[in-house]
Amino acid sequence: MPTSGLSGKQLPAQESWDMTLALEDAGKAKTLISAKHAAEYHQGEKKEILIDGGISVTIFGRDNAAPTRITAGRGIVHDNQDIEAFNDVVISAGDGTVVRTEHITRSNKDRMLRSDKYVTVTKPSQTIRGTGFESDEAMTRYKIFHASGEAVSK
Repeated sequence: MPTSGLSGKQLPAQESWDMTLALEDAGKAKTLISAKHAAEYHQGEKKEILIDGGISVTIFGRDNAAPTRITAGRGIVHDNQDIEAFNDVVISAGDGTVVRTEHITRSNKDRMLRSDKYVTVTKPSQTIRGTGFESDEAMTRYKIFHASGEAVSK
């Protein structure tokens, strides 16, 4: 369940269906979020967008690198542009690395992906499992905490 600071009894300020949201930095799209449904909630100055019905997040890297894609059942876009994704989260990197977990956060401040849940990282020649994960958005440098795994030797 998302840990939203907003009341579940509150009515949304606005709702959208089959929506795409672009998060920009200096006028350039850095992240695209698509969802079947989105509801925006306000509490004072705080704003959150709850997204559900299946979501897709595309994070564009630097220097035209292949984007990182995240799919999940639902998520939250916080007013500081941090993103949380829940339920059957799959992260696919341009190099073929695939991460599966139940919850991931993407920090806008340091542009890192993190999870404290069980993760499986699959590459063409190895599978690593563990609890706890941290990576840059491009999935080029990552850490798995409490890890185990298997690799194919040649």
